[in-house]
Amino acid sequence: MRQDKNSLVVALVGYGYWGPNLLRNYMEIPEATVKWVCDCDASKQAKAKSSYPSVAVTEDYSDILRDPEVDAVLVATPISTHHDLAVAAINAGKHVFVEKPMTATTVEAEALVMAAEKHGVTLMVGHTFEYSAPVVAIRDLIRSGELGDIYYISSSRINLGLHQKDVSVICDLAPHDFSILFDWLGEEPEDVTAMGRGCIRSEIPDVAFVTLRFPSGTIAEMQLSWLSPVKLRRTLVVGSKKMLVYDDTESVEKVKVFDHGVNVFEPESFGEFQLSYRTGDIVSPHISGREPLRVEAEHFLECVREGKTPKTDGLSGLRVVRAIERAETSMKATV
Repeated sequence: MRQDKNSLVVALVGYGYWGPNLLRNYMEIPEATVKWVCDCDASKQAKAKSSYPSVAVTEDYSDILRDPEVDAVLVATPISTHHDLAVAAINAGKHVFVEKPMTATTVEAEALVMAAEKHGVTLMVGHTFEYSAPVVAIRDLIRSGELGDIYYISSSRINLGLHQKDVSVICDLAPHDFSILFDWLGEEPEDVTAMGRGCIRSEIPDVAFVTLRFPSGTIAEMQLSWLSPVKLRRTLVVGSKKMLVYDDTESVEKVKVFDHGVNVFEPESFGEFQLSYRTGDIVSPHISGREPLRVEAEHFLECVREGKTPKTDGLSGLRVVRAIERAETSMKATV
């Protein structure tokens, strides 16, 4: 089955919304051989088989777990199933890639991390934006000190749809921004609060506002919604030296750095307070156009092959799940 001796055999579980994107990328990577697609829906199996005739399809997950050729399992199923499917693969000695959020609860996430450590297998989480060239460029700008001390970060991730049946808008959309923020700042929040409501279905919040405070003093706020007339994927980062805007909906110039700020002058007399507002150049750095999902897939295969720790490893997944849980708890307390 292996294309060559260096090829890793992988199996995909879940061919719903995101599974086809994973399959497409892994089929295009020479170092990977996709042997199985598993889904309980026969029509989805048929779609996968029609697009990729060389791939075997099944509704029985144990077919994958029993297959000694399978090196790694890609889990792209509903969140509530992530823990059980991933643990079963780890116990079978398979490396695991699981889509975000890693699990439904912190307890499950901790158990997954411990299982991977016990069995000595790679566990990686699909925080795809951390492999996005604009996000990486901003992280480098922040860590280089070019923006100065980060005062605050504000993000909007809103659209009309897709309403989920079993999870809130926080669980669906916040993992993107949580993973980005934690990567940029290199720290977890000391405080997470949230407010939201279910507009279409009262039991499932479809709009939420989340606020975070970090040990460094940085504060962040996130606007999340499935109920908006416009699609926004915009983040504002304000530092003591410079500011920037990251707009993922832009086809070009996704990142713009503003040499704007405020200078404070020492008072010359009692009660005098002087500010000088600085408006300088606006620069849009060159950004690579590679698909983040392809970069992520290649990184997972490299980590499996060379025994490296993934950038978005189990601990990365754990801290995002922990933040989601804290935000959900806060939101429920305000309803």
